Amino acid sequence: MEDLHRLPKVRNRLSYLYLERGRVDRHEKSIAVHDKTGLTPIPAAGLCVLMLGPGTTITHAAIRALAENSCLVIWCGEENVRFYACGTGGTRSAYRLLRQARLASQDDTRLQVVRRMYEMRLGSEVSPDLSLEQLRGLEGQRVRGAYAHWSQQTGVPWSGRSYERLRWQAADPVNRALSAANSCLYGVCHAAILASGYSPAIGFIHSGKQLSFVYDVADLYKAEMTVPLAFGLAAGNLPDIEREARLRCRDIFREQRLLKRIVPDIAKALGESETEDEAELESVLAEDPARPTELWEPTAATQVPAEGADAKG
Repeated sequence: MEDLHRLPKVRNRLSYLYLERGRVDRHEKSIAVHDKTGLTPIPAAGLCVLMLGPGTTITHAAIRALAENSCLVIWCGEENVRFYACGTGGTRSAYRLLRQARLASQDDTRLQVVRRMYEMRLGSEVSPDLSLEQLRGLEGQRVRGAYAHWSQQTGVPWSGRSYERLRWQAADPVNRALSAANSCLYGVCHAAILASGYSPAIGFIHSGKQLSFVYDVADLYKAEMTVPLAFGLAAGNLPDIEREARLRCRDIFREQRLLKRIVPDIAKALGESETEDEAELESVLAEDPARPTELWEPTAATQVPAEGADAKG
């Protein structure tokens, strides 16, 4: 499929599908999974993220079908709590990525984005006189307040966010549910970021990891989605709380219209709106994905005189 404008928008897709112990292959114009229950077709064009857990294999033809339909493929650990690798997004334009990099590479513009992100989390404007440390303090109070609120509402004891990857079952149920639910949230945010043409690595609040921007965006939704979900599941004493967290996340993401919110929320945080030039470039690249774009030219302000030339004229 060459015309990206015929693909379903990310906001209209199914959020994610997690698979374990099966073989994924191309099926007609989409894909299917083969496991002990038989063959199950999967609508790749309507899927946002495909998460491949332990025991899964996937063919070259299936990966191609998923890439053609702009479905992000993530290779993850058991219960979807470890991230190993991922595929690429669907947009052909680097316009948004370059703007994101410019905003993050200058302290003044980066701080503006950070303030907007904290305002979105807090649900109100923050005083321009507040320092970055004070903003982080307000965010910490908000997060601790959310944990305390849902602990009181559900009767689930809360002693803090803590778990060890190598001793997964040693964590209490609410921490395991939080980790499983947050992994699903990260996957959906990651897919939306790539589909929109941003970089998951160029964060503003978080920094230094390949998923820094994913963490920035996901933190906008945890308090209203994954935190109450995790405490509710922990209160039910479920035997397989990680699986239940994944299943309930799909329902909550649909109910809360998460996929319709992520891209506009990113644009709001970055203080941007699509320009005519960006829309035109995306349209041109969709018609011819292999077409090279224009060559870069320095602006007049950054022109450097050739060696030996008279800088004054």
